[in-house]
Amino acid sequence: MSLIRALSKDLEARSDDSLRALFDARPDLISPAVPDFAALAARASGRVSVQRALERLNRPQMQVLETLHLSTNTDTEHSASAAGLRKLISGSTVAAVERILVALQELALVHRAEPPHGAPATGNKQRYYLPVGSLKDVVGIYPAGLGRSYTELVRLQPAFAQRAVQLVSELHRSGAAIQGATTPMEAALALQHWTSSPEALQDILATAPERTTALLARFRNWAMGAVPQAQRKASIATEGSDVGPIDWLLARGLLVPLDAAHVELPHSVGLSLRGGAIINDFSLAPPVPELGRTSAALRRNAALGAISETLRLVGEVLHAVRDQPLATLRSGGVGVREMRRLAELLRIDQPRTGLLLELCGLAGLIRLDVDSSSWVQPPELEWLVLPRQEQWLWLVNAWLASQRVPSLVGQPINGTPGAAAHRAASGSTIIALSAEAQRPDAPVVRKRILEILNELTCEAQAPDGTAPVLDAAAVLQRAEWAQPRMARRFSSLIRGVLAEAEVLGLLGSGALSQLGSAIADDEPDAALSILGEHLPAELNHVLLQADLTAVAPGYLAPALTEKLLLMADAEGQGPATIYRFSPGSIRRALDAGHSASTVLEFLREHSATAVPQPLQYLVEDTAARHGRLRVGAAASFVQSEDEAALLELLSGPKTEGLGLVRIAPTVLISSAPPRETAQVLRSLGLSPSFDDSDQQVLRLRRAPAPHTPSRPIYTAPRTAPPAEEVQAQLDVLRHRPAAVGNHHGPESDQTGEAATQLGLEALQRAIRLKQRISMNVVDGMGNANLEIVVPLSVSGGRVRVFDPAKDTERVLSIHRIIDIEAAEELRQ
Repeated sequence: MSLIRALSKDLEARSDDSLRALFDARPDLISPAVPDFAALAARASGRVSVQRALERLNRPQMQVLETLHLSTNTDTEHSASAAGLRKLISGSTVAAVERILVALQELALVHRAEPPHGAPATGNKQRYYLPVGSLKDVVGIYPAGLGRSYTELVRLQPAFAQRAVQLVSELHRSGAAIQGATTPMEAALALQHWTSSPEALQDILATAPERTTALLARFRNWAMGAVPQAQRKASIATEGSDVGPIDWLLARGLLVPLDAAHVELPHSVGLSLRGGAIINDFSLAPPVPELGRTSAALRRNAALGAISETLRLVGEVLHAVRDQPLATLRSGGVGVREMRRLAELLRIDQPRTGLLLELCGLAGLIRLDVDSSSWVQPPELEWLVLPRQEQWLWLVNAWLASQRVPSLVGQPINGTPGAAAHRAASGSTIIALSAEAQRPDAPVVRKRILEILNELTCEAQAPDGTAPVLDAAAVLQRAEWAQPRMARRFSSLIRGVLAEAEVLGLLGSGALSQLGSAIADDEPDAALSILGEHLPAELNHVLLQADLTAVAPGYLAPALTEKLLLMADAEGQGPATIYRFSPGSIRRALDAGHSASTVLEFLREHSATAVPQPLQYLVEDTAARHGRLRVGAAASFVQSEDEAALLELLSGPKTEGLGLVRIAPTVLISSAPPRETAQVLRSLGLSPSFDDSDQQVLRLRRAPAPHTPSRPIYTAPRTAPPAEEVQAQLDVLRHRPAAVGNHHGPESDQTGEAATQLGLEALQRAIRLKQRISMNVVDGMGNANLEIVVPLSVSGGRVRVFDPAKDTERVLSIHRIIDIEAAEELRQ
């Protein structure tokens, strides 16, 4: 029976609660909704859906599933039971394996099956299982780290197939207990039988060179390895007493060359090396790492200090970008010169500057202006005037939801196609605010790492209130147990995520802080409350000194910092920042619209001491010299000897849009371009002459979309569909029975999704079994023709078939095939 049909029957027999649990665990099965159980089974068997489901399995579940895959044959319906799998999983019990199999069945990754042919009758009614058909494509060619069988290697490696018969003959003549062979397949079967038990392999290795056992130990967890000149000729007949372990293994077929640089350890050899067990490290309990400890006070102080410093630096970044936008490179991102300039302004190193820029970018605090190709601050930014705890939550929410990874800045570009890959070859690195810092899976990985940190912290709680120090190795060890299929993603991002979390105060002194725990539990309000309670109060005053400086005795209120940075330049680092007044900084305040009186009034209001006389003189003298020269902007001018006409234009309501200003008795300037000014004057009945001697260039500028930054609100990635969506799907399934019927009948009555999967399943099964199939093929005229062929391969929407009647090969488009059935089934 088709595996999809068998799974469909299994799903239809389930209760509504069981289906709800399935949809919660695999929400993609009903997104979009399916019409019946046949389509549901087809989708659950799809490669992409199975791959997503495997990413959520822990290590013991994956080990049982891979063992089931290696112990069964879906083509011949050879199933396996928990008792049979227990023999192949060292350290397991039948009850533990059975529980995992039931859990996998609930996830629709395996289904119940009939006992294999010839299985002894048992009184306790063992349950047998088969995995979904697409599992073999998802787990890869090395499930459980074991290699392929000799028969597969002979079929897929032509060079080894040509060598196999000679290799077996040499072994037979040397006295090895191996059967002779005349064909590559016979040779593969002989080698497989020769290495089929741990005892037989021990006898073979008894005469091996000294380092052979150590070399084979490297293949214990993975079947493929790198070997120089792997395809060199190695023969028993010509080997000497000083033969090396690699040549010795190649000459006996215990290692099979794949190409010039790689070899593979065959399945039977790897299994015998493991003592006949597929899994040797089975454990239901996760590994417990050895962790250091830190005090609660140290953890809290470190987290609060990191938060305060990050908020201060982010504010300085925004002020710096407002004063001078960050120019970008043609390829995108901020170049080295701009980074160096900004780092000098902030008085920190460039790596930290890049991290802060990324935080500002992903939080929407700075944006790319498409016209100037510069990163600028939005004209109205709410963040600067928010309380500090709300500023922090803004950054954390944006960080959790963002697909950008700030810690990637400064790392080499790897695996990026096209020009980026070319730059990587020359040693280029990822620059701030560039496209290379994007990682679509970042929110999921980031959230999962926080959850693992919380799990480890809760498990290692101590009565004395100390907290465990969690490093990347401990978190990665737990992640590899909890979700081994995502281990590579975790390993590539784990250190960066921990560094970012420490900057945001989610970690303190290497331990998960109370704030981090609240964020991991999706309780932002609790985090706000904790931070508001422990964060030092904002100060609203500074200490003015006679050396033209102001000292901030702590963290200043955001509004005070913003105005102070307009009048003075910040120096030093940390909360006790020094602000230095100079003629240039005072002119900056005057240019912004302040006067000497307003500047002095502001300083008196926010100073804990009297305004020093040198500072007062500086403000007054700078203001006295300010404004003697005026600089403005003009796009065009209007000149006429008729002063009365110019006065009439200046006061007329129809010329208000031109922004006319009189700069001389006979000259007006306008903020509008020359052509627009001339058009308005002509509409008033005047006849201006248009001076086009400068060959003005008309530039079309894209109007930037109004930027109204709103506070980011993080919502955890959805892991389960809404209850009403699940109920609607159940109603459809229960009122429309699955169209499975007799499995010998045609497949054209299936829904589109199910029919496609059933057809591909029949094709792939026939290819593996070298079976003839019967299929209805529609020609270019729309006529359906019944053909009996042998499929050879399928890829890219096409199937290559051999027609026995015409003794020819053809390539057919799959969309022209109406239905497919095994020809052997038609004769039954």
